[in-house]
Amino acid sequence: MERLGTVAVVGVGLIGGSIGAALRARSLAKRVVGIGRTPENLAEALRVGAVDDVTTDLERGVAEADVVAICTPVTMIADVAARAAAAGPAGVLVTDAGSTKRTIVEAVERDGRARNVFVAAHPIAGSEKKGAAAANPGLFDGRPCVLTPTTHTPVDRLDRARAFWKAIGCRVVELDPTAHDEALALTSHLPHAVAAALAAAVPVEALGLAAGAYRDGTRVAGSDAALWAGIFGENRGPLLNALDRFEIQLSAFRRALEAGDDDAVRAWWDAARSRRSHFQDRQTPPPDVD
Repeated sequence: MERLGTVAVVGVGLIGGSIGAALRARSLAKRVVGIGRTPENLAEALRVGAVDDVTTDLERGVAEADVVAICTPVTMIADVAARAAAAGPAGVLVTDAGSTKRTIVEAVERDGRARNVFVAAHPIAGSEKKGAAAANPGLFDGRPCVLTPTTHTPVDRLDRARAFWKAIGCRVVELDPTAHDEALALTSHLPHAVAAALAAAVPVEALGLAAGAYRDGTRVAGSDAALWAGIFGENRGPLLNALDRFEIQLSAFRRALEAGDDDAVRAWWDAARSRRSHFQDRQTPPPDVD
């Protein structure tokens, strides 16, 4: 990818800050502008070197941008995309990092200007940490970034989006927006919900005996509640289907346990272990991000 002029990052938390840090570490842009609502977090983004400049004024921040990367909560992305498209230069590329896609794409495509500059994306990387202080320039290295173009997506913007996400380390794949949401309901949104349920199921008085299994199984339950409430709401249908699949597994375990059927319990566990091994074999680098 040719070196960019200005890249505007809207929402400089973990993901936005890491995008800025990756751009700066690789000298991919002359200037990275962080845009947000909280002066304290913007100041932190400057302090850790994730951005070159900051502003709370969206229109001012995107006015000279070659690329605008939107890393706000999913419920805000479509509105921000429309505003960025209207205020940015004619040749701007607007992309996002939201973990839901169908509702965002449908909303953006109702806006004529935004439709002509937007490419929906989801870099599958992150952690339970939040804020610019957690920014990591290597966060996206080797991680998939799903682009979800439609028949309305301009070919030139799609090519530029591929180049942008690859340049900061991602392995780019492409899916239909609905297929993306169905897959992520199973692989990300359901595990976050299960982690929260497990965390809440253990009473405080038992936590003195909790160790690695509880720690690892509940790690992502430390994520931001408002962020995940928005994601769950945006992807309600696919997530409900994912919960059905999960409940089938729990019911099979319960039936085997109630029947005292050790063979069935072992078969149930072996099937899960095989699936986990298949996942582990595909991980490069080790799975320390979500």
